[in-house]
Amino acid sequence: MAFPDSAIRIAVDAMGGDYAPQEVVRGCLTVAREMPFVDITLVGDEQRVSAELRAVSLPFNLHLRHAPQVIEMGESPVQGVKRKRDASIVVCARMVQEGEADAFFSAGNSGAAMAVAALQIGRIPGIDRPAIAAAIPSKKGRFVLIDAGANVDCDPSHLLEFAIMGSVYAQLILGIPNPVVGLLSNGEEESKGNQVVKTAHKLLRQSGLPFVGNIEGKDVFEGKADVVVCDGFVGNVALKIGEGTASFMVSLIEEEVRRNPLLMLPLSLMKGVIRRLQQRTDYAEYGGAHLLGVRKVCVIGHGRSHASAIANGVRLTVRSVQERMAERIESAMLQQTALLSSLPLLLQENEADAR
Repeated sequence: MAFPDSAIRIAVDAMGGDYAPQEVVRGCLTVAREMPFVDITLVGDEQRVSAELRAVSLPFNLHLRHAPQVIEMGESPVQGVKRKRDASIVVCARMVQEGEADAFFSAGNSGAAMAVAALQIGRIPGIDRPAIAAAIPSKKGRFVLIDAGANVDCDPSHLLEFAIMGSVYAQLILGIPNPVVGLLSNGEEESKGNQVVKTAHKLLRQSGLPFVGNIEGKDVFEGKADVVVCDGFVGNVALKIGEGTASFMVSLIEEEVRRNPLLMLPLSLMKGVIRRLQQRTDYAEYGGAHLLGVRKVCVIGHGRSHASAIANGVRLTVRSVQERMAERIESAMLQQTALLSSLPLLLQENEADAR
């Protein structure tokens, strides 16, 4: 492995997630040992985090920053960020803002992560709404779902921003050279969807991106698009339904086996296939979703993350810094300057058409 000239510095919210700080510490220890070119700072309650480190040999590139407060999972994100200036996730973002870290990772309150990233780190020029990009398995590999929950209400221009950011993500993280963009709607026809979707369809047609048009929910997992664009309300519902369906199918198989013990033998022969299937659909395999549109890398992990998912999330954060994710998105936005500058006129024309 070729190491970079200078260390990549990652701030990790040690108190974020259902199993923090124990699982967060375990995951970070794994990455620190395998990536000596990465400096990881665990940000959290010094006493609790130190207790998890007491029985291990501390790697030279793993550090601790005391943060006495925690924004709990059920807390109001914006109010938590404003009231708790010394919360672990706030300190992580402050480290990035002040140049002490290149990126931060948290499996804690996702709303707080989004709020503190936007407020402290700031948005990329040209981005009005940062969005969550999630890598989802499909028949052809993986695709990007964006927005997966950051923005409930969107304008057509926001969906165009999501498409641009999602395309950069698909290129850099999924390794897709020329990702195809699809707009999630209730039908393939250009006339389908609400007015926001219809107008976004026209914008995407003019964007120069490889746009396949509208795609329906049933086609998402077929791999018809490498970047699936939607607002955060639709995206989060789709994401949760997908997670629930995968879990439901596993429970159905287990139920059928309990009813008919004769199925145990053929099932045992398929253990390898089932294990690979679980790996393809497990959120822990990727470890987190990116908040795209802010000036630095921010990765949000699943709240139920164990050590393996934490490690994967930190690895993903490191890779995103290496790939200069934020800088590449800013460059892609500059290439769309002409179209974005014409948005007001396009939106006026579409409003007139709608009337």
